[in-house]
Amino acid sequence: MSSSAKGPSVLIVGTGFGGIGTAIELKRAGFTDFTILESAAEPGGVWRDNTYPGAACDIPSPLYSYSFEPNPRWPKRFSHQPDILAYLRGVIAKYGLEPHIHYDTEVTGAAFDETTGTWNVETKSGETYEATVFVPAVGQLSRPVLPDIPGRDTFAGDAFHSARWDHDVDLTGKRVAVIGTGASAVQFVPEVRKRAQHVTVFQRTPPYVMAKSDPTYRRWQHWLFEHLPPTQLLGRLRIFLLAEYATYAMTKHPLLAKMFELRTAQLRHRHIKDPELRAKLKPAYPLGCKRILFTNDYLPALARPDVDVETRRITEITEKGVRVEGGAEVEADVLVYGTGFAAKDFLGRIDVRGLGGRSLGDEWSGGARAYLGIAVPGFPNMFCVYGPNTNLGAGSIIYMIERQARYIRQAVEQLARPGVSYVDVKPEVEERYDDEVQQRLGHSVWTACTSWYRQADGRVTTNWPGLVTEYDRRTRRFDAGDFRVVA
Repeated sequence: MSSSAKGPSVLIVGTGFGGIGTAIELKRAGFTDFTILESAAEPGGVWRDNTYPGAACDIPSPLYSYSFEPNPRWPKRFSHQPDILAYLRGVIAKYGLEPHIHYDTEVTGAAFDETTGTWNVETKSGETYEATVFVPAVGQLSRPVLPDIPGRDTFAGDAFHSARWDHDVDLTGKRVAVIGTGASAVQFVPEVRKRAQHVTVFQRTPPYVMAKSDPTYRRWQHWLFEHLPPTQLLGRLRIFLLAEYATYAMTKHPLLAKMFELRTAQLRHRHIKDPELRAKLKPAYPLGCKRILFTNDYLPALARPDVDVETRRITEITEKGVRVEGGAEVEADVLVYGTGFAAKDFLGRIDVRGLGGRSLGDEWSGGARAYLGIAVPGFPNMFCVYGPNTNLGAGSIIYMIERQARYIRQAVEQLARPGVSYVDVKPEVEERYDDEVQQRLGHSVWTACTSWYRQADGRVTTNWPGLVTEYDRRTRRFDAGDFRVVA
């Protein structure tokens, strides 16, 4: 790949919503010299990898989809994994992206060559690629994490992470131990319970759980969405405004969050009659500090006699099950880890080298940071998608991705100008921006507890501190004055 009449060459890593959205933005603007590298054999990102029972999105599909590509045929308001993956594949086909995608191509390293103004990208198979622009779009929730529990490898039964679900394991009549109570667990626990003899859920901290209005769309609604698109747009707008209100409550006025907190308490009282169990499930931290989970099935499942909630600290994994504080052993036939992802390890195992051979891993050793979550000083022509401080506590990440793609497209337009070799965000611009973001996050609910949003030292590296409309405004125009433009 090299710069051509079609514009600067662009190399994108990942075929999730971020990578695909960026590719479409470039193509719609007339830039066709781009390649997408995908480590797996098919596209989809997290929606390809997460096939656990009950896998679905916790954001309504009218908002969790590209604004330029509404789908009037969503089966339900909160779509399940197969429907979201089918949507993404359909978008890839519609916009003719397949010829640009190289599957089974895992990126291991990327180095910027200052003399040529290009990125040299290495893959696990030994292939190399050269491009003017490097766009890592690997996502924050793509690398599963297994907990560092003593004896984890000694368990004699089947064990797997929810993001790598082993469908060959028959759970019928089995004793299943589930470690973790995050967004995935609240979806698969009710499904596992239907087949298993008994389920034990090991809970470190209880999540805030809210009911979700999840109707199945009827034929007449599909017809209406298809023939009168503004009707679906109104639904999207309603969801968008609710998400902005929730974000405002979490970042500006915690007292407003009390209304949501009351609704979660009402839900617990409705479904959990046992006061001891209800006490176990009551969070002891402010609402929003960890992700709020939407489910209609989780609390009723926990109330069943064939489900136990274990809150004693796990001390080790044994051959027969899980040992907890005090020495008791909970025996199990299958162990499922719902223990989340390496969300703060933004570029995974990719060794990225910028000007002078500097390592991005070293630069981010104290916590990942980037101007607008996109550009890093000393790493010219590299633009992250779903990078540091662009995650949301409420709302659709697709909205953020579209704004980042728009910004990257404008950067490519800058690089397409005669004589421009590379652009490098100024350190003082990024530092000023990061100081502002961290100062605002310091007053947010996300610093009030331990979560995947936050590092051990308290720094929040994942979340955006404001409304998404603010992010839209701040990324609307690529300002060359924020960058060193090198000829």
